[in-house]
Amino acid sequence: MKTNVTQVMSDEHQLILRMITLVEQNTELMGQGKFRNWQFFLDAVDFIRNYADRFHHAKEEDVLFVELVKNGMPAKQSPIEAMQMEHEQGRAFVRGLEEAAQKALAGEPGQIPLIAENARGYAGLLRGHIDKEDTILYPLAERVLPEDVRERMLAAYDQAEEQTPGLEERYCQLVEAYERQQ
Repeated sequence: MKTNVTQVMSDEHQLILRMITLVEQNTELMGQGKFRNWQFFLDAVDFIRNYADRFHHAKEEDVLFVELVKNGMPAKQSPIEAMQMEHEQGRAFVRGLEEAAQKALAGEPGQIPLIAENARGYAGLLRGHIDKEDTILYPLAERVLPEDVRERMLAAYDQAEEQTPGLEERYCQLVEAYERQQ
């Protein structure tokens, strides 16, 4: 039996998808004039940057992708390059969302369309991105990575998590708190 090196990331996708659902729901309510909690969007940016990007993508980009390249997958014109490009696109949406939410929080008018555009862009991108990872890239990784690198990969994931103690629990609580408000 092979040691699974992608399950931890698929599990993390579930919390990310829960936050994306909140972003989608609150963006829809905002468009209807029923939601004006700009801090929510800043909390979503914080979640995305620290949980999705630093915590989760660190495992993908610094461990999984590196091992896939070492084990024969090309770094360019490959699923890895496509995923990294989507990570960068996501970061651009997050920057736009943060800027518009900060301006809205400061009372600057006209930010709702910018918040909506960036929130919807990010949510759509990430839903497709996660689907590709869970249905294509991760199963491929499980097929091609040799057993002798897997323990080292899991140790590297643990090491990445140790850099941010309590982070996963904190963001799980944040998502749960906003879910209770729905």
